[in-house]
Amino acid sequence: MKVLHCKDAGFDCEAVVRAETDNEVLEQAAAHASSVHHVTVTPEMAEQIKGLIQEENA
Repeated sequence: MKVLHCKDAGFDCEAVVRAETDNEVLEQAAAHASSVHHVTVTPEMAEQIKGLIQEENA
């Protein structure tokens, strides 16, 4: 399982996105960024965020 903590992307936010693939995490993170933080994720931002995705330890 892949995991991304919103706070790792620089937001004061406790949201955590979990999905099977990096692309699914990015899709969910972009939707969260748009709806909660009113930020549109650009391709450049997506590349930076992709580097923050981690493998979740069971």
